[in-house]
Amino acid sequence: MTYQDNIAKAQQLIGSHPGTWDGINAESVARMKLQNRFNTGLDIAKYTAGVMRRDMAAYDLDPANYTQSLGCWHGFIGQQKMIAIKKHFGTTKQKYLYLSGWMVAALRSDFGPLPDQSMHEKTSVPALIEELYTFLKQADARELGLMFRDLDKARESGNAVEAQRLTHAIDNYETHVVPIIADIDAGFGNAEATYLLAKKMIEAGACALQIENQVSDEKQCGHQDGKVTVPHEDFLAKVRACRYAFLELGVDDGIIVTRTDSLGAGLTKQIAVSKEPGDIGDQYNSFLDCEEIDPATAKNGDVILNRDGKLLRPKRLPSNLFQFREGTGADRCVLDCITSLQNGADLLWIETEKPHIEQIASMVDRIREVIPNAKLVYNNSPSFNWTLNFRQQVYDAWVEAGKDVSAYDRSRLMSVDYDDTDLGREADDRIRTFQKDAAARAGIFHHLITLPTYHTAALSTDNLAKTYFGEEGMLGYVEGVQRKEIRQGIACVKHQNMSGSDIGDDHKDYFAGEAALKAGGVHNTMNQFAA
Repeated sequence: MTYQDNIAKAQQLIGSHPGTWDGINAESVARMKLQNRFNTGLDIAKYTAGVMRRDMAAYDLDPANYTQSLGCWHGFIGQQKMIAIKKHFGTTKQKYLYLSGWMVAALRSDFGPLPDQSMHEKTSVPALIEELYTFLKQADARELGLMFRDLDKARESGNAVEAQRLTHAIDNYETHVVPIIADIDAGFGNAEATYLLAKKMIEAGACALQIENQVSDEKQCGHQDGKVTVPHEDFLAKVRACRYAFLELGVDDGIIVTRTDSLGAGLTKQIAVSKEPGDIGDQYNSFLDCEEIDPATAKNGDVILNRDGKLLRPKRLPSNLFQFREGTGADRCVLDCITSLQNGADLLWIETEKPHIEQIASMVDRIREVIPNAKLVYNNSPSFNWTLNFRQQVYDAWVEAGKDVSAYDRSRLMSVDYDDTDLGREADDRIRTFQKDAAARAGIFHHLITLPTYHTAALSTDNLAKTYFGEEGMLGYVEGVQRKEIRQGIACVKHQNMSGSDIGDDHKDYFAGEAALKAGGVHNTMNQFAA
């Protein structure tokens, strides 16, 4: 409904309670309703699932329509990100949030900082989703509140044209609420545990769940060693559990992102169940590192496979884990992805050890031979040394092309000495266009950085501490923070407004009228930033 429609509907409701609701103002009701567009997390999940589905369809038509996100570990961080996006680009289209299990473990656990091994409280994940959307909804309320105040001023000054412009802007307001791709790790237990957690995450507002094929109790960060995968049927049971959770809650177009860690995972905890040669269990087991044995030499406790009339003993480590053959990671990734898409997944995530477009594309090309519209979510990870990786890629390309590289030492390409060189500039150009190029060549629909705000918080705090506690003193804060906030138009320079003080004043007006004791009077020091 339009702004005026909302006012008219509220007035009709008030009028149905003659004499008892006369103190309620219809336009105030309309404003509060518009400032709280989403009443529940399920409202958010349904809305954002639709947004994401439309974006996926747009990408299928043109890979230039790829989407992006940054990982956020606090509601305020996510809020400021979306406010900045609207300020700089005028729209939130194709911009999402990512919720990283790594950052939940490192920053949001009651146990304190933890490694990314699913040791944090599972409830902290839906709690962060709810927190993120609480802050995004407050960003809507704040921005709309400012528009309402401007509308009142335009009316008071008799500026009908400005009042009409603002009313149109209110009617066409774009929310800060965007899709969140939320990390459910390996499901925090069995399929039932996955289902229960998925429900909590969806109820909090998540329209997209990202689940990985590692063993829950052996889960590792995708960029660390020691990863252990599970057979496909075990993983698919968790994928189905997520789909059931979406359907039960009425989010019929919820998105499931299946992540394979097989490229870097050389171990499995289980031998897959196989009922006949060539089935999915048999394919999984075919990657095991085995040795042929004679039944007479079998040892107590051996696990033995029968393949093509041969008896094979998978290599088992002292940890009781089984080992895959070297060099099978890419083949296992391709099988993981095809199987996931054939069993209800919507998007894929292939965790790689470096940002190399052709490496990713070599697997996606094979997947698309079976499923032509296969699409990826890709981790532009801070675990990669982007500068070094791309300088190495340029160096190697130059060598292959026969170009003279005598001015460069490949073992020290990270050196600042190479920043202002042809090689350094070409590497930076490749980094600059990586997302666009990978979207076109490697089927990447969504690019995210998992941990960026973890690093920016550390970097900005280090810079402030160095100056404020040094000789600059208070100038360290003023020059390094506040002056930049003012000149760059950072919304939270008026931190009282950002925290909701003006919204509270509006409510006092609604509730108490002239008797309201408001915070935003002439003595509010935030007025120093009015200019």
